[in-house]
Amino acid sequence: MDRASETNDARETPLATARFDGKDALVRASNAEIGWASDAMAEMLRRLDLRYIALTPGASYRGLHDSLVNYLGNRDPQMLVCLHEEHAVGIAQGYAKVTERPMGVALHSNVGLMHATMAVFNAWCGRNPMVILGATGPGDADVRRPWIDWIHTAKDQGALIRHYTKWDDEPRSVGAAIESILRAYQIAATPPYGPTYVCLDVGLQESKLETEVRFPDTARFRPGAPPAPSAEAVEEAARLLTSAKKPVILMGRVSRGMDDWNARIALAEALGAAVLTDMKTAAAFPTAHPLHICEPRFRPSPASAAITREADVILSLDWMDLKGHFIQTLGKDAPVESTVIHCTVDDYLHNGWSMDHFGLPPVDLKILATADQLIRPLLDAVRRLRGTSAPATPKWPARKPVELAKPRPEGMMGLRDLALVVREFCDSREVTMAGFALGWPADTVNFRHPLDFVGFDGGGGVGSGPSNAIGAALALKGSGRLAMTVVGDGDFAMGCNAMWTAAHMGIPLLMVIANNRVYYNDVAHQERMAVVRGRPTENKFVGQEMINPAIDLIGLAKAQGVQGEQALDAAAFRAALLRGEEIVRAGGVYVIDARVDVGAPGEGNRGHTAGRESGA
Repeated sequence: MDRASETNDARETPLATARFDGKDALVRASNAEIGWASDAMAEMLRRLDLRYIALTPGASYRGLHDSLVNYLGNRDPQMLVCLHEEHAVGIAQGYAKVTERPMGVALHSNVGLMHATMAVFNAWCGRNPMVILGATGPGDADVRRPWIDWIHTAKDQGALIRHYTKWDDEPRSVGAAIESILRAYQIAATPPYGPTYVCLDVGLQESKLETEVRFPDTARFRPGAPPAPSAEAVEEAARLLTSAKKPVILMGRVSRGMDDWNARIALAEALGAAVLTDMKTAAAFPTAHPLHICEPRFRPSPASAAITREADVILSLDWMDLKGHFIQTLGKDAPVESTVIHCTVDDYLHNGWSMDHFGLPPVDLKILATADQLIRPLLDAVRRLRGTSAPATPKWPARKPVELAKPRPEGMMGLRDLALVVREFCDSREVTMAGFALGWPADTVNFRHPLDFVGFDGGGGVGSGPSNAIGAALALKGSGRLAMTVVGDGDFAMGCNAMWTAAHMGIPLLMVIANNRVYYNDVAHQERMAVVRGRPTENKFVGQEMINPAIDLIGLAKAQGVQGEQALDAAAFRAALLRGEEIVRAGGVYVIDARVDVGAPGEGNRGHTAGRESGA
C-alpha cells in the first residue's frame, strides 16, 4: 500500500524506510517483462509495497522465486534468505512489532509450513501482521511428478494453521491469486492484526499468461480505519473516570506511534490515574512517570495487587488476560468490586481452538475499539467534564525514584547484575530492546519511548528470540536507534542459525545471551513438584542442564558469520557491550555470551552456573 495514505503516526518515524542490498549478485534478465502467472503474483506483492520477503527456498514455489529474482530484480520485495522456516516467520514478526506493518514470508510446501507452525502461532498470539505465501504440488494429479510432488501436495494445506491465522486461501487462477494476495494483506493489516496465508499451486505459478493481467488499484483496497468507539461509550467512560476517587489505567496492547504515546500520558495526567503496564507487551507508558506507580511486571507484584484492590474504576486498554490479572491480584474467587471499562477489538479473533482469549473478565462497559482510537476522544471528553485541560491532581501517591544497587564488582553475574549493566548501557542511548530473557528484573527497565521495548514473542515458543530480534533490527536500520536483545541460552541454541541471515543481509544487531547453562524456568517447576510431592528438591536440575559438554555459544555465533565474545563478570560485560556497540554502529552483528550464576543472591538456591529462562 502507498504509505503516504496511511494514518498511523508510527509511520512518521524513520523506520522501515531504508532499502539496502544484500550480497547476492544479480544478472539482469533480458526477458523481464511479465509473462508468467508467478510474475503477476510478484507484481501484486510489489504494488502492496511489501519491501521484504523472508524465505527458505523450496521447489514448490520455484516459479514465484524466479519471478521475484528475474521479473522484480529482487527488489520490493527483497528476499531475506533464512536457514529455517521458523526464522523466516520470526523475522517477519519482529519487523511487525516495530513497524505495525506486514512483511512477506514464503514457505515451501506442507513441510516448510510444518516447520513454521510454532512461529506462526507466536505471531498470532502477539497480534502481529504478516502475509505468508505457501505452495503446494500441482492440484492436478495428472501432472504431478512421481513421489516428490505427491508427498508435497495436501488437499487443504491451510488447515494446518487455520486455527491461528486470520484468513487463508488456495486460489485456482491468476485473477483469483491476485485478489487473494490483496485480501491477505488487507486482512493482516486490519486491527486486530495477525498473520494470513495464501497457498499457491505450483502448476498455476508455472503457467504462461494467455491474456493481459489487470491489476486492482491498491488505493481502493487499503485496510480500513481501526474501529472507533461510539460517542455514548466515550461519554460514559469519561463520566465514570472523572468521578472516580482511585482510577487505574491498565495500559496493554497499544501502538508504537509517538503521538499515541503522548496522548496516553495526557489521558493519565488528566485523570490523575495510576498506570500499570505489563512486560509481556511492548512499552506503553514511561516507566519513570510519577503516575506509573510501580514497575511493569510479567506477573503482578504485591504493589500492583494492592493498587488493583484499591481502585474504584479500572480502564483496561486492551490489557492482555484481564481476568488473569484479577485472579492474580484479588484472588481466584474474589469478586471484582471496581467498575471495569474494557476497550479492545481482540474479541474479533477469538475462536474455539486457541485459548489465547484467556478467562472471561467481568466488565461494566465494553468498548469494541482499538485502545488508541479511544484515547483521544476520551481525553477530550475528560477535559470537557473537568472544565480544564490542565493535569489533575494525582489521586495516588507518586512513584518515588528508587536508586538501583550496583552490580557485583567481582565474580559471575546473577541475572539481576546482568540487568543492571544493561540498564546502565541503555540509559545514555536510544536503544530498542527486541526482547528480554524470561525472569528479567522489571524494576531495572526504563522505558522513555514507545520503541524502547517491543514486547515478548506472544506464544512463548522457544527459539524465537534471535529471529524476532533480527526482524526488529531490520525495521530499525537507518533510524539511529540501536537494536539490542537479551535472549536465554536455550533460546539462542535453538534459534542461533537465524543469525546467518543478519550477517548475510548486513542487519545491525547487538545480542546478549543470558547464559546459565540450564533450562532454569523448568528447574523452578521441578522444584515446585518436589515440594508438593515431598520429594528431593536437589534433583530439580536433573534433565535440565546444558553441560558436559557445555555449548560453545560464541562458536555457534561465529559459525553464522558474526562476531562475539564471552563475558564472565560485570566489568567484562560492560566492556563487551561497548565493543559490540562499535561493531553494530558500523553495520555489524555482535553476540555476547554473558555467564549468569543461578545461585547468585536473588537468583535461586544453588551455586551453579547453568539456561534459556531465568525465573519461574
